[in-house]
Amino acid sequence: MFRSPRRPPLMALALCAIVVSLPGAGPVDPEPRQSQTTESPPNVVQCTEPRPQMCTQIYLPVCARLRDGTRRTYPSGCTACADANVVGHRPDGCG
Repeated sequence: MFRSPRRPPLMALALCAIVVSLPGAGPVDPEPRQSQTTESPPNVVQCTEPRPQMCTQIYLPVCARLRDGTRRTYPSGCTACADANVVGHRPDGCG
């Protein structure tokens, strides 16, 4: 007897459609959108909107400047910009 190839259940297809339509469910940039401005010191990257939702786990520490003026070391520029309190960052930890 001839059997047709298995088709995915309708529920699985519906679930995929829901996940794809969720906000922020599109492709993920490995690094956030960042801009270098002429007003910032050299090597300072300003974080821009939209903030990253997911980041790779590559460890390249940065020293981030927070809105209140303090500084904090983050594992990467992406994780720094994912924090809404971060304004910008520079390479290397804050030491």
